[in-house]
Amino acid sequence: MGQKINPLGFRLGTTQNHHSFWFAQPKNYSEGLQEDKKIRNCIKNYIEKNRKKGSNRKIESDSSSEVITHIEIQKEIDTTHVIIHIGFPNLLKKKGAIEELEKDLQKEVNSVNQRLNIAIEKVKEPYRQPNILAEYIAFQLKNRVSFRKAMKKAVELTKKADIKGVKIKIAGRLAGKEIARAECIKKGRLPLQTIRAKIDYCCYPIRTIYGVLGVKIWIFVEEE
Repeated sequence: MGQKINPLGFRLGTTQNHHSFWFAQPKNYSEGLQEDKKIRNCIKNYIEKNRKKGSNRKIESDSSSEVITHIEIQKEIDTTHVIIHIGFPNLLKKKGAIEELEKDLQKEVNSVNQRLNIAIEKVKEPYRQPNILAEYIAFQLKNRVSFRKAMKKAVELTKKADIKGVKIKIAGRLAGKEIARAECIKKGRLPLQTIRAKIDYCCYPIRTIYGVLGVKIWIFVEEE
């Protein structure tokens, strides 16, 4: 029987850090987790809603498509700090975007007296992030590009970043075939069993006219 574990959870506390920093009483802990989830979903829905408004513009591999890599939440006594790590933050830099997002997030915060502080941080090497590569593959597949060509192009984009290995796996009804299957492409080293190896991972669903495809991406960044 295969024993599988999420690469990020496997390295939590060593090479992978938590994305939420706060303390709470045991009876309030579940409320804090639900609040974090609502905040992250609200931000992602806001990005997706505004991206659809500008969907008439053409998006290429080096475009300014807004893809969130992760969201950090830091809670103090009267302030909640939300740090959005994004690949190309052109959308959130528009005038009034942050104020509008703060109004939406304030509805998700339990305490009325809790102030929100939103900060945007641009990812230095976007194509080092698996979420951005998965978004690129999803865009290519939705535009009827061959899945093999999309996977190879995504691997080529990682050459711009300083990584040691990458693996991309797509599963589902590939090319519209009746029987689902999985295809994989790998380049470089990928020591998944080594805890000191820093590995980024994401699992991304893609909705196509033939059904839902699943994309998994592993990126071996460095070894501590």
